[in-house]
Amino acid sequence: MLILRSATPSPYGRKVKIAAAILGLSDRIEVVQTDTVAEDDPIRRLNPLGKIPTLELEDGSTLFDSRVILEYLDHLAGGGKVIPAEPAARFRALRTQALADGVLDAALLQVYEVRFRDEGQRSERWTQRQADKVARSLAALEADLPGAGHDVGTIAVACALGYLDFRFGEGWREQHPRLAEWLKAFEAATPAFDKTRPTG
Repeated sequence: MLILRSATPSPYGRKVKIAAAILGLSDRIEVVQTDTVAEDDPIRRLNPLGKIPTLELEDGSTLFDSRVILEYLDHLAGGGKVIPAEPAARFRALRTQALADGVLDAALLQVYEVRFRDEGQRSERWTQRQADKVARSLAALEADLPGAGHDVGTIAVACALGYLDFRFGEGWREQHPRLAEWLKAFEAATPAFDKTRPTG
């Protein structure tokens, strides 16, 4: 049995859980709730970075981060499933995943600025820089929508948009109606998206 160390709010962990469901691998993975802040949580031993998601393999070794884990799961499923084999489709999917992960990175930095810094230490300029990254990326996705299928790019975009809904509300939808419709269609075609909805 594979062990996925994650937390319910984690959008990166959500990527892995959705991909596992799409690939038919969910029953081979045990999800263990992880507290990256707790000094006694095993995550610091399993992943020197202390980050989630981390996947424990049956031989005791570990894989991280979500991009590496998704590649491993695709390999387990026979390859060419959520990471296309055809070069043009492959690199489009990987590029889209990188953009979506960048949205998540910038969104998380905004959350952490409030969560881990005292009010007097927070930087509005830094926070605005991260917000600008998100805004530019959403505009790019609105202009060039992800595909309709399930690959690492579409999974990552859906999780990024879901995280924006979760932490910042649905205001992004007004300025990006095509992207909002795309997410609605992805959700309808992907039962695991609703089942992995973040809480906490």
